[in-house]
Amino acid sequence: MSEPSDGLAENDGSRFDRLPATAAEREVVGRATREAVLEFWDERYGIDPAVFADYTFWEKGSRKLWAFRGEIDSPIAIESLGITFLRTRQEHWKPTTDAVQRFGRHASRNVLTLSREQARRFVAGEDQEIEWDGDWGYLIVAHDLAGEREPLGVGLYLHGELRSQIPKGRRRELRGVDAGEP
Repeated sequence: MSEPSDGLAENDGSRFDRLPATAAEREVVGRATREAVLEFWDERYGIDPAVFADYTFWEKGSRKLWAFRGEIDSPIAIESLGITFLRTRQEHWKPTTDAVQRFGRHASRNVLTLSREQARRFVAGEDQEIEWDGDWGYLIVAHDLAGEREPLGVGLYLHGELRSQIPKGRRRELRGVDAGEP
Protein backbone atom coordinates (compact mmCIF):
# COMPACT_ATOMS: atom_id res chain seq x y z
CA MET A 1 0.00 0.00 0.00
CA SER A 2 1.46 3.36 -0.95
CA GLU A 3 1.55 6.42 1.29
CA PRO A 4 0.21 9.65 -0.25
CA SER A 5 1.64 12.97 0.86
CA ASP A 6 -0.94 13.50 3.63
CA GLY A 7 0.31 10.41 5.45
CA LEU A 8 -2.82 8.34 4.89
CA ALA A 9 -2.73 5.10 2.94
CA GLU A 10 -4.67 4.44 -0.28
CA ASN A 11 -7.45 1.90 -0.64
CA ASP A 12 -6.44 -1.67 -1.53
CA GLY A 13 -9.25 -2.93 -3.76
CA SER A 14 -8.24 -6.59 -3.45
CA ARG A 15 -9.44 -7.01 0.12
CA PHE A 16 -12.13 -5.97 2.59
CA ASP A 17 -11.19 -3.36 5.18
CA ARG A 18 -13.49 -2.58 8.06
CA LEU A 19 -14.59 1.05 8.19
CA PRO A 20 -13.10 3.08 11.03
CA ALA A 21 -15.53 4.15 13.72
CA THR A 22 -14.75 7.86 13.34
CA ALA A 23 -12.72 10.21 11.12
CA ALA A 24 -10.06 10.40 13.83
CA GLU A 25 -9.40 6.66 13.31
CA ARG A 26 -9.24 6.90 9.50
CA GLU A 27 -6.06 5.41 7.98
CA VAL A 28 -7.11 5.39 4.30
CA VAL A 29 -7.67 8.48 2.17
CA GLY A 30 -11.35 9.26 1.68
CA ARG A 31 -12.65 6.14 3.39
CA ALA A 32 -16.10 6.58 4.89
CA THR A 33 -16.52 6.00 8.61
CA ARG A 34 -19.10 4.01 10.51
CA GLU A 35 -20.22 7.26 12.10
CA ALA A 36 -20.78 8.88 8.68
CA VAL A 37 -22.63 5.83 7.33
CA LEU A 38 -25.02 5.74 10.29
CA GLU A 39 -25.53 9.49 10.04
CA PHE A 40 -26.34 9.16 6.31
CA TRP A 41 -29.06 6.53 6.85
CA ASP A 42 -30.51 8.45 9.79
CA GLU A 43 -30.53 11.90 8.15
CA ARG A 44 -31.55 10.80 4.66
CA TYR A 45 -34.03 8.02 5.44
CA GLY A 46 -34.80 8.32 9.16
CA ILE A 47 -33.41 4.86 9.91
CA ASP A 48 -32.36 4.67 13.56
CA PRO A 49 -28.67 3.77 13.92
CA ALA A 50 -29.72 1.02 16.36
CA VAL A 51 -31.05 -0.93 13.33
CA PHE A 52 -27.42 -1.44 12.27
CA ALA A 53 -26.08 -2.29 15.75
CA ASP A 54 -25.23 -5.90 14.83
CA TYR A 55 -23.60 -4.96 11.51
CA THR A 56 -20.04 -4.05 10.63
CA PHE A 57 -19.28 -2.02 7.50
CA TRP A 58 -16.51 -2.82 5.04
CA GLU A 59 -14.93 -1.31 1.97
CA LYS A 60 -13.70 -3.30 -1.00
CA GLY A 61 -13.00 -1.55 -4.24
CA SER A 62 -13.21 2.15 -4.67
CA ARG A 63 -15.83 3.45 -2.26
CA LYS A 64 -18.02 0.35 -2.40
CA LEU A 65 -19.33 -0.47 1.04
CA TRP A 66 -20.66 -3.77 2.32
CA ALA A 67 -22.62 -4.65 5.46
CA PHE A 68 -21.88 -7.81 7.39
CA ARG A 69 -23.80 -9.05 10.41
CA GLY A 70 -21.08 -9.97 12.83
CA GLU A 71 -17.43 -9.41 13.60
CA ILE A 72 -14.31 -10.69 11.85
CA ASP A 73 -10.72 -9.53 11.73
CA SER A 74 -9.77 -6.77 9.30
CA PRO A 75 -8.41 -6.72 6.65
CA ILE A 76 -9.57 -9.91 4.97
CA ALA A 77 -8.85 -11.04 1.41
CA ILE A 78 -12.02 -12.86 0.35
CA GLU A 79 -14.32 -12.53 -2.65
CA SER A 80 -17.55 -11.53 -0.90
CA LEU A 81 -18.74 -10.48 2.55
CA GLY A 82 -22.33 -9.79 3.60
CA ILE A 83 -24.34 -7.61 1.23
CA THR A 84 -23.44 -4.68 -0.98
CA PHE A 85 -24.65 -1.69 0.96
CA LEU A 86 -23.68 1.77 -0.22
CA ARG A 87 -21.72 3.58 -2.94
CA THR A 88 -19.80 6.62 -1.69
CA ARG A 89 -17.90 7.60 -4.85
CA GLN A 90 -20.02 10.61 -5.71
CA GLU A 91 -21.13 13.65 -3.79
CA HIS A 92 -24.51 12.03 -3.16
CA TRP A 93 -24.16 8.58 -1.68
CA LYS A 94 -26.24 5.84 -3.27
CA PRO A 95 -27.72 2.95 -1.32
CA THR A 96 -27.81 -0.41 -3.07
CA THR A 97 -30.92 -2.37 -3.95
CA ASP A 98 -29.85 -5.07 -1.46
CA ALA A 99 -29.53 -2.52 1.36
CA VAL A 100 -32.87 -0.89 0.61
CA GLN A 101 -34.67 -4.22 0.42
CA ARG A 102 -33.05 -5.33 3.69
CA PHE A 103 -33.33 -2.13 5.76
CA GLY A 104 -35.79 0.10 3.89
CA ARG A 105 -38.81 -0.95 5.93
CA HIS A 106 -37.29 0.96 8.88
CA ALA A 107 -37.25 4.24 6.91
CA SER A 108 -39.45 7.15 7.86
CA ARG A 109 -38.23 9.70 5.25
CA ASN A 110 -37.67 9.82 1.52
CA VAL A 111 -39.79 6.78 0.86
CA LEU A 112 -41.94 6.91 -2.26
CA THR A 113 -44.78 4.41 -2.17
CA LEU A 114 -46.03 3.47 -5.62
CA SER A 115 -49.38 2.20 -6.86
CA ARG A 116 -49.55 -1.33 -8.24
CA GLU A 117 -49.08 -0.24 -11.86
CA GLN A 118 -46.29 2.19 -10.96
CA ALA A 119 -44.55 -0.57 -8.97
CA ARG A 120 -44.80 -2.95 -11.94
CA ARG A 121 -43.16 -0.38 -14.18
CA PHE A 122 -40.48 0.36 -11.57
CA VAL A 123 -39.36 -3.27 -11.12
CA ALA A 124 -39.28 -3.60 -14.93
CA GLY A 125 -36.70 -0.81 -14.93
CA GLU A 126 -38.90 1.86 -16.51
CA ASP A 127 -38.52 5.54 -15.76
CA GLN A 128 -41.82 7.36 -15.17
CA GLU A 129 -43.27 10.80 -14.54
CA ILE A 130 -44.56 10.93 -10.97
CA GLU A 131 -45.73 13.85 -8.86
CA TRP A 132 -44.15 13.84 -5.43
CA ASP A 133 -43.57 16.74 -3.07
CA GLY A 134 -40.69 15.14 -1.20
CA ASP A 135 -36.95 15.49 -1.59
CA TRP A 136 -35.11 14.83 -4.85
CA GLY A 137 -32.23 12.37 -5.17
CA TYR A 138 -32.01 8.72 -4.24
CA LEU A 139 -35.24 7.46 -2.68
CA ILE A 140 -36.44 4.23 -1.21
CA VAL A 141 -39.19 3.06 -3.54
CA ALA A 142 -41.85 0.86 -1.99
CA HIS A 143 -45.23 -0.70 -2.60
CA ASP A 144 -47.92 -1.73 -0.13
CA LEU A 145 -48.17 -5.49 -0.12
CA ALA A 146 -50.55 -7.42 2.17
CA GLY A 147 -51.01 -4.31 4.31
CA GLU A 148 -47.29 -3.66 4.81
CA ARG A 149 -44.88 -1.36 3.03
CA GLU A 150 -42.43 -3.48 1.07
CA PRO A 151 -39.26 -1.76 -0.23
CA LEU A 152 -38.68 -2.55 -3.90
CA GLY A 153 -35.39 -0.77 -4.54
CA VAL A 154 -33.69 2.54 -5.15
CA GLY A 155 -35.12 5.23 -7.38
CA LEU A 156 -33.52 8.48 -8.48
CA TYR A 157 -36.09 11.28 -8.37
CA LEU A 158 -35.27 14.38 -10.44
CA HIS A 159 -37.55 17.07 -11.89
CA GLY A 160 -40.76 15.04 -11.62
CA GLU A 161 -39.25 11.85 -13.01
CA LEU A 162 -38.58 8.65 -11.07
CA ARG A 163 -35.69 6.76 -12.60
CA SER A 164 -35.59 3.09 -11.66
CA GLN A 165 -32.21 1.98 -10.34
CA ILE A 166 -33.13 -1.71 -10.31
CA PRO A 167 -30.08 -3.56 -11.72
CA LYS A 168 -30.71 -4.98 -15.19
CA GLY A 169 -30.27 -8.56 -14.03
CA ARG A 170 -32.94 -8.16 -11.35
CA ARG A 171 -35.61 -6.42 -13.40
CA ARG A 172 -38.89 -8.29 -13.79
CA GLU A 173 -41.92 -8.03 -16.06
CA LEU A 174 -44.89 -8.62 -13.75
CA ARG A 175 -47.74 -7.66 -16.05
CA GLY A 176 -50.74 -9.92 -15.73
CA VAL A 177 -49.49 -11.76 -12.65
CA ASP A 178 -52.55 -11.03 -10.55
CA ALA A 179 -54.74 -8.88 -12.75
CA GLY A 180 -56.31 -11.78 -14.63
CA GLU A 181 -54.34 -10.92 -17.72
CA PRO A 182 -52.90 -13.73 -19.83
